[in-house]
Amino acid sequence: MRLVLTIVFTVFLSVFSISQEKKTLKIERTAIAPKIDGILNDEAWKNAEIATDFISFQPEIGLKAKNNERTEVRMTYDNQAIYISAYLYDDPELIMRQFTNRDDFGQSDFFLVVINPNNDAQNDTTFFVFSSGTQADAIVNPTIGEDFGWNAVWDSAVKINDDGWSVEMKIPYRALRFADEEEPTWGIQFHREFRRTRARYTWNALDPTQGNPGLYHGELKGLKNIKPPVRLNLYPFTTGIASSFDGEKETDLNFGMDLKYGITDNFTLDATLVPDFSQVGFDNLELNLGPFEQTFAEQRQFFTEGVDLFSKGGLFFSRRIGNAPVGQVDLAENESLNRPNTTKVLNAIKVSGRTKSGLGIGILNAITEKTSATVTNDDDNDAILREEVVEPLTNYNVLAIDQQYNGNSSISIINTNVLREGGFRDANATALVSNFQNKRNTFRIDTEARLSHVNFQNDPAETGFSSFFFIGKTHGNFRYSFDHSFADTKYNINDLGLNLRNNLNNFGADWSYEIFEPTEKLNRYRINGFINYERLANPNTFTGLSTGINYFAIAKRTLDAYGFNFRARPGKQYNYFESRDGRPFIFENFARIGGFISTNYNKPFAYDIRASAAAIFENGRDFTSINLELEPRYRFNDHFLLVYSIDYSKRKGERGFATRENDETIFGERDRRRLTNTITANYTFNPLHTLTLNFRHNWDTVDYDYDLFTLLDTGRLTTESGFNLDNVSDDPNVNFSTWNVDLSYSWQFAPGSFLTALYRNQLFNVNDNAFDTFSSSLDNLFQQPALHQLSLRLQYFIDFNGIKSIFNKSNTGS
Repeated sequence: MRLVLTIVFTVFLSVFSISQEKKTLKIERTAIAPKIDGILNDEAWKNAEIATDFISFQPEIGLKAKNNERTEVRMTYDNQAIYISAYLYDDPELIMRQFTNRDDFGQSDFFLVVINPNNDAQNDTTFFVFSSGTQADAIVNPTIGEDFGWNAVWDSAVKINDDGWSVEMKIPYRALRFADEEEPTWGIQFHREFRRTRARYTWNALDPTQGNPGLYHGELKGLKNIKPPVRLNLYPFTTGIASSFDGEKETDLNFGMDLKYGITDNFTLDATLVPDFSQVGFDNLELNLGPFEQTFAEQRQFFTEGVDLFSKGGLFFSRRIGNAPVGQVDLAENESLNRPNTTKVLNAIKVSGRTKSGLGIGILNAITEKTSATVTNDDDNDAILREEVVEPLTNYNVLAIDQQYNGNSSISIINTNVLREGGFRDANATALVSNFQNKRNTFRIDTEARLSHVNFQNDPAETGFSSFFFIGKTHGNFRYSFDHSFADTKYNINDLGLNLRNNLNNFGADWSYEIFEPTEKLNRYRINGFINYERLANPNTFTGLSTGINYFAIAKRTLDAYGFNFRARPGKQYNYFESRDGRPFIFENFARIGGFISTNYNKPFAYDIRASAAAIFENGRDFTSINLELEPRYRFNDHFLLVYSIDYSKRKGERGFATRENDETIFGERDRRRLTNTITANYTFNPLHTLTLNFRHNWDTVDYDYDLFTLLDTGRLTTESGFNLDNVSDDPNVNFSTWNVDLSYSWQFAPGSFLTALYRNQLFNVNDNAFDTFSSSLDNLFQQPALHQLSLRLQYFIDFNGIKSIFNKSNTGS
């Protein structure tokens, strides 16, 4: 039935198409490549056609740039690269130019070049140059948005002039993927942002009210006989590590290499050989009292760069690769298991690309080594009894095939597979995904159908199913959508994916109203609301209803942002997961209100304030919650930025799972306090030298009432079982504290080549002293053994074409 509806809507909504006039820029070959220094006096620029007459699309739509703020862009090319120059007229006193790390926008004006060799409106490669000289780059398509995890090696230079600023760029062909054509037509677009007003202009006019930005590109003509180069880039590296913990010292020296190889014009092989992730930042650990696992964002560059194809369908969560072992071990009463937190990644490769016809193919494969845990004797001073394998040699594989069409739509199939050596569990998952947008870009329909299959180590195999359907209006000021999510009780993708829960049958509706042109007082505002009706898939029963509203606005004069939100769960809500045994836990009439203000970051001093308050309105309950976050920031100058954040929350009368006693689920009423302090400081000497400090201290206490509850089959709690803090085996009270310091220095000493020094300090403590004050908890934390780690990493970029050119010159000279 769902397939029939999709076909009907496809036919009905594809009748009309956007009529978009495209500008054309003619490019000519140069015999002498321009010098990339920001000074536009090269011979190559003198006769190059000029792209100008930029048009605004935010905050106003359709305004022509003032003459003293005009932009003039020129392009040329040779056998090695595309070259771009831009003169951006402006008052130099007004140009904002904060120095930042790569891919960090900061408070800087920027110039952006968008190149689409396929000219398909869906697969853009973007190159930013900021007025400070910092670079950023990303791959972009309508499904994933902007992926700044992708990085290329290219050259740029900036110069501040009396009447504006100028930029020159060299984008080697190895940074692009394109077919071998005699006279190709590429999609091209240029953006310029004035940071002081947030005004954005494009060369080819863009309508933000309808369609994706790729539909509004101009066209680049005049390229002739350019050949895709041999795309072989090597990144050899070495890392030296010295660490100490609890009196034990270790040193290590690692060698390895990453590589990128262009298998064809459009497909690239990425590989990390002998991976080294030692300089990945600490995860922001928090106390997890809920029924679902705690997860963290990926920080390893190999798994963040160019993974857009693999993310479709929601089957791939890269943190599973190298994560904690999954194997179980049978233990005697006097035995304990010391389980490793990670498994070692032996190697990983990915092949990805897209043909001229829009067919994208991605393959990712990774192997982790066999990992053992130590079994110790509790009665003999933790004497080691034996080693038990908890994760065998494991192969992870992802296959994604995606066909784009219509300039804005695609259909995909994705498969993930985990194979473990021996008798351990294996897993397989497959998704069929369709993202359809009609040619007028007025409606969108998304469908997903997913199957999972797990062969357990000791239990029968299970096959599960999940689906998602969305239809929505995607143009104009007023928009709305409807969606449905389903997952049966056996749906399980967590060997290589992330699915916090299954067993759901939920319906949702959303609406929004936003402006795309400023009013008298606001640059923009958006108000949106939602309602979700939630059920279990099995048994098919109601679990809850949630609704909410959000408001967001940016003031026209000050550029301060502010907003508010409201959430409610009216009536009885049935939580089937908090109990950990499948029985429902009932609470009633939850409501939360919150708001924020974020002042203009253009000012040297700015701040963010976020606050919320919540309550449950239920007989016999006295639950309240408050949260306050204050984040002041000060930009001492264009090089030095300091940001401090303090986040405080307090929950009174919260009820939830506390422990288990004789296979009985025990609930408790608890008060919870959480305080998190973070400091981030960046001193960027110039775009090539950066010093960064990250500090975080998280403190969390949970104090349970003396009398504890058991859960009745009706979903209500009772104290009649007689459980209390004195007669349960494990004290559920918690005092949780973590401390992390990262201090790093990065020097880009050559294109794509880095020397990075990193010092780390980490402390961790957890006990049941829930009544301890902040100061005494901090004293206890400082009494714990500290991890100190110093690492030095050298990575060098080698381009095969550069090596080849050196040998060619040598041969010519002889």
